[in-house]
Amino acid sequence: MSAASTRWPVLVARRLPAPAMERIESRCDVTLYEGPGAMPRDELLKAVSGKVGAVTLLTDRVDDEFLDAAGPQLVIVANYAVGFDNIDVPACSRRGVLASNTPDVLTETTADLAWSLIMAAARRIAEGDRFLRRREGWIWGPMMMLGQDVHHKILGIVGFGRIGQALARRAKGFGMTVIYHDVYPPPAEVE
Repeated sequence: MSAASTRWPVLVARRLPAPAMERIESRCDVTLYEGPGAMPRDELLKAVSGKVGAVTLLTDRVDDEFLDAAGPQLVIVANYAVGFDNIDVPACSRRGVLASNTPDVLTETTADLAWSLIMAAARRIAEGDRFLRRREGWIWGPMMMLGQDVHHKILGIVGFGRIGQALARRAKGFGMTVIYHDVYPPPAEVE
């Protein structure tokens, strides 16, 4: 069998979005955990046995026990997460197992969420939603549900990495002054 036609045995610790699953399934014999929540540790250790690759999530600890359970043929652990706190990278390196993650995939999404929370708090969105759902009678008055403007205010950001900078870009569109604190200064072009 040629390498191009080989179907590699892999573990996927939880169902991924369709495009990712389709791509993996087109080239691999997939063992997929379909249960609710994270795969229980004992099942994870059994399921990874004999696999060449494993797609893990931040809930799956990849350590010496996991690597022992997988066996020496394991080539890669692809972490479906931005970080790698759940992966013992030195243990993978000692065994020649590649460890990858998905950096920068949620930067803009997280900044969008942070921005939506700022807007919701300033404009009292959640409070207004609860008020309307109570279906109580009301008459508008000048102080009713009066929120805070966001435009032309000062936004303080603690941590000015990728997400902090993405949030600052959103604030710029509202004419805000951005102040930040980070242990590491940003590049001059960001400043």
